[in-house]
Amino acid sequence: MIIGICGKSASGKSTLTKEIIKLNSNSCSLEIDKIGHEVLTYDEVKEELIKTFGNDVVNQNIVNRKKLGEIVFNSRDEMAKLTYITWKHMERKIDKFLKDNKDKIVILDWLLLPLTKFFEMADIKILLDIPLEVRIERAIKRDNITKEAFLLRESASITYNEDSFDYVLNNNNLTEIKRLVKKL
Repeated sequence: MIIGICGKSASGKSTLTKEIIKLNSNSCSLEIDKIGHEVLTYDEVKEELIKTFGNDVVNQNIVNRKKLGEIVFNSRDEMAKLTYITWKHMERKIDKFLKDNKDKIVILDWLLLPLTKFFEMADIKILLDIPLEVRIERAIKRDNITKEAFLLRESASITYNEDSFDYVLNNNNLTEIKRLVKKL
């Protein structure tokens, strides 16, 4: 079984994932953002990033994610270029993870999941639609960023079609989240 968990930044995707895993020992998760960060360490990806965005995005052979974020979060076109460079590598890693864990409940946690084939593969689709002010507060604490930096990240986010999901959680109620986890 594949469970897809979506939501904008700081909506609680990781928290919900941890709750599901606590209740089912035959489950595992893949936080796809981490896969995205990992592929930024690949030499061929770094070369493409430099060709596309300039030398400033790589410093001492390490991708400057802050600098890259300033570029891609300001433009959907620039974000599309980044996606083109990284996605083929990410997709291979996700496919391998699913193959290696085919006998488990796999939780895929990613803001952009609906834009991929993996969303359609999900047996259960959950959207966390948590209010903006709650998410801002969480992100400031978690990521040690300013409200302005969060809002820049938010501006590059996608809009979800709630009808595409089996469950939509619109509040920050941990009791409701635990009830959903038990139901699943």
